[in-house]
Amino acid sequence: MKSLLTSAAVLTALAAASAVAQTPAYPSKPVRIIVPFAAGGPADIYARFLGQRLTEAMGQNFVIENRPGAGSIIGTELAAKSPPDGYTLLLMSNTHTVNESLIAKKPFALMKDFVPVAPINYSDLVWVVHPSLPVKSVKELVALAKANPRGLNYASSGNGTPYHMAGELFKSMAGVDIVHIPHKGSAEARTSVLSGQVESMPDAITTMTPMVKAGRVRALATTGSKRSSVLPDVPTVSEAGVKGYEATIWLGVMAPAGTPRAVVDRLNAEITKITSRPEVRKAWGEQGAEALTMNTAEFEKYLNADIAKWAQVVKISGARADQ
Repeated sequence: MKSLLTSAAVLTALAAASAVAQTPAYPSKPVRIIVPFAAGGPADIYARFLGQRLTEAMGQNFVIENRPGAGSIIGTELAAKSPPDGYTLLLMSNTHTVNESLIAKKPFALMKDFVPVAPINYSDLVWVVHPSLPVKSVKELVALAKANPRGLNYASSGNGTPYHMAGELFKSMAGVDIVHIPHKGSAEARTSVLSGQVESMPDAITTMTPMVKAGRVRALATTGSKRSSVLPDVPTVSEAGVKGYEATIWLGVMAPAGTPRAVVDRLNAEITKITSRPEVRKAWGEQGAEALTMNTAEFEKYLNADIAKWAQVVKISGARADQ
C-alpha cells in the first residue's frame, strides 16, 4: 500500500510538472493596452512610450488601443470585461480615482474589477489663458472672474478628468464661478484655448509648455507644490495667491481582476525597470514629468488614498459629472 501511495504521488508530481512545462511563458501573444482617452494627450503619449519598451523587453507587441468617451468610462468598461489573462491592460489616471466618487453609477468599481499593476509618472498642470484675455497673473484672473460671475470659461478634456477637477478645485478655493467647458480629449481642449474659443485651461505641463514658450498662450501659474523645472519663472497657484492649492496628473497600469499574480508581478517588474532607467527619468524630467515606482501593494495603497482624497475634493467643491 505504501508503495502504491508513493507511486501515485510521483505520478501526480510528474503530471503537474508536465502541465507547467506545457504552459506557454507570458506573454506568448500580443498584449493590448486600452487607453480610455483620446489620442494626443499625456495618457496616449506615455502609453505608446511604455508599450514600445515593453515590446522590446518582453518579446511580444504591446498594442495601444484608444477607446475614449464618457470621461474614460467606455474604455474602462471594455477593459473590465476582458478576460483576466494578462493580455488586456488598462492605462489609467487619476480620472479613475476621481470617478469613484464623482460618478455614482458606473458599470465597474475600480478596486473591485481591477488589480493594480504599476504606476508610470506624474506631472504638474499649468494654468494658461489666451493672450486676448487681459490678465497676467492669478490675482488678476480671480479679480476679473469675481467682477464677471460666469463670464469666463475654462476648458478640460472631459468630466472627471484631472483638468476638470483642477478647475473645480481652483474655483472652490479662489471663490470664483468660471464656466467649465468639457471636451472629448485634451488635444481638443488645447485647440479651443489656442484658437481663443475658450479663454483658459489647466493643462498638462508636458504638453502645453511648448505653446507657452512660443507665446501662443500666457502661463499664469503651475499647479504643483513647488515650481516646475521646465517653467521656473512661473509661480505656483499657491504662490500666486490661492494658498494651499495643488493638483497633478498621474498615470498607471491596471489589469482585470483575476489576472494571475505571476503575470501582474512580471509586469510590475518590467514597468519598474523602464521607469527606473536614468535616461527615461532624464527625458521625462525635461518634459516636466517625474517617474513613479512602486510595488503592487504600494500602488494599491496609493490608489486607495487618491480615491479618498478626491472624494473630499468632490464633496467640498460640489463638482458634478454634468458640469
